[in-house]
Amino acid sequence: MSGGGLLELDRVARIYTARRSLFGAADPVRAVDCVSLSVPASRTLGIVGESGCGKSTLGRIALGLERPDAGSVTFDGALMPKLGTPAWRRLRARMQLVFQDPLGALDPRLPIATQVAEPLDIHRIGTRADRADRVADLLRAVGLRPDQGTRYPHELSGGQRQRAVLARALATDPALLVADEPISALDVSIQAQVVNMLADLQAARGIAMLFISHDLKVVRQVSHHVAVMYLGRIMEQGDPDAIFRDPIHPYTQALVSAVPVAGPRRRPRIVLSGEPPNPARRPSGCPFHPRCPVAVSDCQVIVPELQTMPDGRQVACLRAAISPSAARIAA
Repeated sequence: MSGGGLLELDRVARIYTARRSLFGAADPVRAVDCVSLSVPASRTLGIVGESGCGKSTLGRIALGLERPDAGSVTFDGALMPKLGTPAWRRLRARMQLVFQDPLGALDPRLPIATQVAEPLDIHRIGTRADRADRVADLLRAVGLRPDQGTRYPHELSGGQRQRAVLARALATDPALLVADEPISALDVSIQAQVVNMLADLQAARGIAMLFISHDLKVVRQVSHHVAVMYLGRIMEQGDPDAIFRDPIHPYTQALVSAVPVAGPRRRPRIVLSGEPPNPARRPSGCPFHPRCPVAVSDCQVIVPELQTMPDGRQVACLRAAISPSAARIAA
């Protein structure tokens, strides 16, 4: 998935440093490693993977909240401005973040309406009267009553708080939303409501979304394109139905096999051995090879690049590069 997107990430990398001890040498930690992605207008790109794989860091890079150590980020055809510059502040009105924890994202001392109006005040959008009307319209758009704007965060349910967070994110009529685990803190029944609301708002407003989650069923439901991350790299990406119906990469196979299904299971559950490696001590070659059930000797020395399969998806696996069905057969 590349080219023509509202948001384009081209081989971006983000490297932190971590010390083993107070006086020890600093180890580089590649949180994001050579990732290229594209988010077209009015479409949703889903990012899935285990905790610590770099999903949230990638979302911050997409918003310009963190500057990549390599690669580039473009938004609407222009390079992402430097963090904190006037150009970056102006661009913030066109891209917004939906936080994981709605209670932590809201100020407990301020009424909801005041917090929803805050982006309008910062970007000086409309008059005071216009802003009040705009806040009421936003609350209605996300399924809240205007009178609920007088309440404080602790007076709302978890689902209502997340709707308020979304209303605030929509205040400036952004072109892009980065939703970082937006439903993980909610009950299952409320999750479905918020997911349906996001889909309706996207259809009505034409918003592009970068949807970050570890919940594969939700990602499949909301996404037009899915990228699977592991240890900072993209392992497989493409059409959600193709990936979840017939995953190629062994890591994707393991993730999909863990998704609960009704009725007889089509494929056996794949249980990966061990834990994800320490990012500060990345394995050589393919980052997944220490846990891969089909790894060969080349996997220990060669870092696989994304290869385009006959069905259009891309897979970073030496076994899949030899034959589109090799990984499935070996598994």
